[in-house]
Amino acid sequence: MDDTYFRKVTITLILAVLIVLTFLLLKPILMSIVVGVILAIVLSPLYTKLTQIIKSKNIASFLICLFLFILLVLPFWFFTPILINQSFKIYFAAKQTDFVTPLKTVFPSLFSSDEFSAEIGSVIYSFVTGTANSFVNMFSQLILNFPTLFLQVLVTFFTLFFVLKDKEKIIDYVKSLMPFSKEVEKKLFESSKGITISVLYGQVLIGLIQGLIVGLGFLIFGVPNALLLTLLACLAGMFPIIGTTIIWLPVLIYLFVAGNIWPSLGIGIFGFISTTIDNFIRPAFVSKRTNMHPLLILIGMIGGLFLFGILGFILGPLIIAYILIIIDIYRRKGTVRIFTQSS
Repeated sequence: MDDTYFRKVTITLILAVLIVLTFLLLKPILMSIVVGVILAIVLSPLYTKLTQIIKSKNIASFLICLFLFILLVLPFWFFTPILINQSFKIYFAAKQTDFVTPLKTVFPSLFSSDEFSAEIGSVIYSFVTGTANSFVNMFSQLILNFPTLFLQVLVTFFTLFFVLKDKEKIIDYVKSLMPFSKEVEKKLFESSKGITISVLYGQVLIGLIQGLIVGLGFLIFGVPNALLLTLLACLAGMFPIIGTTIIWLPVLIYLFVAGNIWPSLGIGIFGFISTTIDNFIRPAFVSKRTNMHPLLILIGMIGGLFLFGILGFILGPLIIAYILIIIDIYRRKGTVRIFTQSS
């Protein structure tokens, strides 16, 4: 009896040590693995159609990885130096810009006090220069840490390749580890897939489209540093409630105060299209059954940003969505209405 107990304790300790060592081993590349899995979920329908044509899982998975590399990595490599240059321009321009005078022109009664105007001008100056400086540092670090970034991207693409190719085996293995019945397992995987698509398409993809529409307006009407502003608009577009308005409206006001009436009207038109297009595009990608409430998505994005960095935009809402799915399954009831967006 003592010998059996000793063996169990020894095996448990060995297993615990191996789990800790495995976590420490995977910790530097864990986010890359997670991104690869998420991309595999998103691109799974395309992979399924491609295998029906090519009849080879290896080739289909490789072609998707190649397509994604061309779509994401090459533009990133090309545009990063331009974004760094534009960040520097905004940073130096902000140091020479008078932010108070345009505000006095638009809101004369509010800025009648010189002390209040100086205080507001100092706050705006600190915010703009700090934001531009952050972008300069971020893009510079991407170049300086290129070897590490390259390895992380490599892990992401390898994960994407093998998860696409062996997704049936991976799903069967995960199901074998789950302590749920077949019915609950089916509901869990269907809900997880639906909510993942809802978050990624409903927020990330639509946010990118809205940002690109605003960016097109910046480009057409010759707004300085349009590429960096477009990137900011794409990021802002991913946030529910906030949206791209926080980017294009200050640009519109700046152009109007500077006397550029027609460009400001043009930016207003593109901004309005970007803001309202959400109502037309979202139903094409997201079903009401899997549509998360905007408040939960916003909380998930902000919390994920603090915890995971830029990838938190995606991971934060997904984590909240998955825990709600588990809670719903545990309660063995239908969708919790307070957590979903009403129709």
